[in-house]
Amino acid sequence: MAEPLSLWSLISQASVLVQLVMLGLVLASISSWVMIFQRLAVFRQAHAELLAFEEEFWSGVDLGQLYRSGSVRAESEEIGGVEAIFRAGFKEFSRLRQQENIDSEVILSGAERAMRVSLAREEEYLEKHLPFLANVGSASPYVGLFGTVWGVMGSFRGLANAHQATLAAVAPGISEALIATAMGLFAAIPAVIAYNRFAARVDMLISRYETFSDEFSSILHRQVHTVMAQERLTE
Repeated sequence: MAEPLSLWSLISQASVLVQLVMLGLVLASISSWVMIFQRLAVFRQAHAELLAFEEEFWSGVDLGQLYRSGSVRAESEEIGGVEAIFRAGFKEFSRLRQQENIDSEVILSGAERAMRVSLAREEEYLEKHLPFLANVGSASPYVGLFGTVWGVMGSFRGLANAHQATLAAVAPGISEALIATAMGLFAAIPAVIAYNRFAARVDMLISRYETFSDEFSSILHRQVHTVMAQERLTE
């Protein structure tokens, strides 16, 4: 009775094309796992920074002081997330307010435009590598299936040249071909799950960022109109 072939022996006996397909799927799987762990760290940090900054922002701290404390930290570390949106809006708001004879709506629209640009950058950063995970999740099963089909075709071509057609003659070739499909699923399933999970996290964070931008715009709106009302009273 012949001993069953090991997984490695099936891979090593596969055709060159099928082996290349398997190698590509293994590399895609490794790359997707690296990106999954990297994105996990990014989203965990972004959520923690969001909660910390919102707590400080709504504690009643002076906005100018909050901006200056961020400027000090920006010298040694990169500031992102909701704080980057706040800094972009407050910086433009302060710059426009220093100009003479400028309308309040121009000041507010400039600050809102700066926050939208910063929000777009943060969204782009959060969505980084997600298209790759989507591609791995959608294409890997088909790549593995291609390797399987090619391997099965090779097995049947060899069977056509054999003197006796038995299951034992064709089984090893079909087994090694099916490994390509298994590798395709192994690469695709984690990538699909991670992509769906991360896409939901991106939507949640961006929604929180947009809510903060709207609330901050309301604060700036009240502030600039209060200052201008006081200036009119002193005239």
